[in-house]
Amino acid sequence: AIGRITMKRLEEKGYPRDYACALVASGACTGILIPPSIAYIIIGLVLGISSSTLFQAAFVPGVMILGTVMITNAIMNRIRGYEHSTGRFSLKRWLSALNHAKWALLIPFIILGGIYSGIFTPTESAAVACVYAFLVTMFIYRDYKWSELPLLVGRVVRTVGMVMIMIGFSVAFGYMMAIMQVPAKVTAFFLTIADDKYTLLFLINILLLVLGTFMDLAPMLLICTPIFLPVVTMFGIDPVHFGIIMILNLGIGLLTPPVGPTLVVGCAIGKVTMEAVSKSIMIFYIPMLIVLVLVTYIPALTLWLPSVLLGK
Repeated sequence: AIGRITMKRLEEKGYPRDYACALVASGACTGILIPPSIAYIIIGLVLGISSSTLFQAAFVPGVMILGTVMITNAIMNRIRGYEHSTGRFSLKRWLSALNHAKWALLIPFIILGGIYSGIFTPTESAAVACVYAFLVTMFIYRDYKWSELPLLVGRVVRTVGMVMIMIGFSVAFGYMMAIMQVPAKVTAFFLTIADDKYTLLFLINILLLVLGTFMDLAPMLLICTPIFLPVVTMFGIDPVHFGIIMILNLGIGLLTPPVGPTLVVGCAIGKVTMEAVSKSIMIFYIPMLIVLVLVTYIPALTLWLPSVLLGK
């Protein structure tokens, strides 16, 4: 509901629908990168690392992704002139927009507060957020009428069914890859041509980006992490640093066709074809890949905050 409302507001501001869909999908992708994310819990179990340590390590890269996406949109807006009749920045207008969005902005606080207080689990927090978003949409913003509820439910069922089918095929593909030992064979090949950790990390990034276009996040984490971990450890790469690299790669994979669950949901909500959105979203790959390169080759971006908070 919030995604549909956001796209509607962007269109009212003058953004083309395909670009608005790409922008919302790119922004939604940061949810997997900024803690608390279930992805860090999964990879933490595989790596044998506390999820809180991974949350701390992911904070700076997550903010970098969010910031670069915002900057990219600002540049595209300036070049193409999407927003009309907005004028210069006004603190009064900004505060007015912030006040209008206050109910939607409470969602992160509800999720984080509920998780960290122990009221509900990360999975349960998603259900709570959905219920809250529904109540805000229907009773506060009133963007939809109650007579439209059956239509909305039908859209949700169709979108979720479409995504779940794609994830099912992705899991089956990952199972087939595991049986054929493709990741292990590729890793063995990497070891024959990689002389140092920088080359190894470059090759791992390429492999993860390619696999991320076909496989869902959870199967990728469970299949590839145990295979890569002994290799990166042998090259002296910190497991925490490697875990964040994995999440960044797979987060980008959520936006890359032909699977791209986040992209598929965005297209379904915005009623835009995958081809149109794929063209518009290409510009957002640039900042994400830049952040990926920086995080890959500057370990301090991930290891600095945990070292400060843990007093090491």
